[in-house]
Amino acid sequence: MKRILVYVAVVLATISAHGQSIRLVPYITTGLSSPVFMTSPRDGTNRNFIVQQGGIIRVVQPGSTTPTTFLNITSRVLSGGERGLLGLAFHPQYTSNRRFFVYYTRQTDGAIQIAEYLTSATDPNAAETTEKIIITIPHPNFGNHNGGTVAFGPDGYLYAGSGDGGSGNDPGNNAQNINSLLGKFIRLDINNVPAGQTPQYNIPSDNPFVGRAGADEIFATGMRNPYRFAFDRGGTQQLYAADVGQNMWEEVDIVTLGGNYGWRIYEGDHCTNIDGCGLPTSYVGPIFEYSHANGRCSITGGNVYRGNRNTFPLGNYIYGDFCSGEIFRWDGSQQIIALDTSRSIAGFSEDEAGEIYLIGLGGTIERIASTQLTVAGSVTTPDGRGLANASVFLRDAAGVTRRVTTSSFGFYQFDNVTMGQTYTIGVTSRRYRFTNRSITVTDQLGDVNFVGLE
Repeated sequence: MKRILVYVAVVLATISAHGQSIRLVPYITTGLSSPVFMTSPRDGTNRNFIVQQGGIIRVVQPGSTTPTTFLNITSRVLSGGERGLLGLAFHPQYTSNRRFFVYYTRQTDGAIQIAEYLTSATDPNAAETTEKIIITIPHPNFGNHNGGTVAFGPDGYLYAGSGDGGSGNDPGNNAQNINSLLGKFIRLDINNVPAGQTPQYNIPSDNPFVGRAGADEIFATGMRNPYRFAFDRGGTQQLYAADVGQNMWEEVDIVTLGGNYGWRIYEGDHCTNIDGCGLPTSYVGPIFEYSHANGRCSITGGNVYRGNRNTFPLGNYIYGDFCSGEIFRWDGSQQIIALDTSRSIAGFSEDEAGEIYLIGLGGTIERIASTQLTVAGSVTTPDGRGLANASVFLRDAAGVTRRVTTSSFGFYQFDNVTMGQTYTIGVTSRRYRFTNRSITVTDQLGDVNFVGLE
């Protein structure tokens, strides 16, 4: 694995102006306390689940702006600073097995804990409270650098990214210690585990340290504080990870089996001189990095855009900086400022359709939308499932009518609508009845959603 040594040509000349091509559409603006993550089970219901740092997961129904409590584990979570309930992942077969997994720092010692829960068999919007511990990673000395993401890869295995244990300069040298799970990506097989087995996971046979020195759970090494990572839901489904830098450089890596990403030898592509520099060919360099210029100081990882609303070019990686509030996109060759916000960016999220949301630690969640004016939303059945192949019409004051057909998840979109124009919008379906609506296009117009009537 060869370290990339072209950052001078790539990074120093590539922070471009944004051209104001996106805007933020309010999604949830009240009633949240320190949201840090949001995700969807991709079960056809178009629900979103919001992770609050203090230990509560909230669920939002399609068409609603009022979240309800799905799970409350505040008594188990040590929260504050970089600690708390930080991650959530639904099993790929969630619709049939009701399994989901959380990542948190536990009371009272701050150890990283990944645990499994089940959704109630009788209420899909509430979780059972019985917890099954999957793995515990001791994190004894410092409160920072906890990582926080847990996610299923395209291989069906459960991935998690832990920080190096905290403080500065990784004083325990955990990230390079192959017997420690701090500063690592781990990969676990949580399927077909016999009841009562300890631990409650199996090891994928191709994990890099299986059969030799090193912890079998490790997938990749040399991370400082991966916050956050996500698999590209399209393309080659690569794992994109934002690794928070120390004093000078923020980086994004494509994480692969057995890779060593350099910390604490390297910060981005730059030798730290903590332990000498070593051979660059021993480490995998970032796909790009950026410096702490202009108030930037801490990267917040996001997602590769695969939505259908043309918010960003397909395949661009969307991320931000916690301190500057800037939203960036990486187009494969340059970093582009997409929007400069006042948010403390705690995370990004994909909904079921692949549209991206911005999570502000202050309590806001907003959908990132194109500045091109559109009318869009979802069409769902009475029980909340996306209705495919329904016909949606949009009629202006002169009677000119346009029609689109909903996607497989029930989404629709009309482009190039006129600011200030009033339209009549409605849905025709063979099975369900829908009530027509009158809307006026403004910059604050949110999703126009329809729920069928029997």
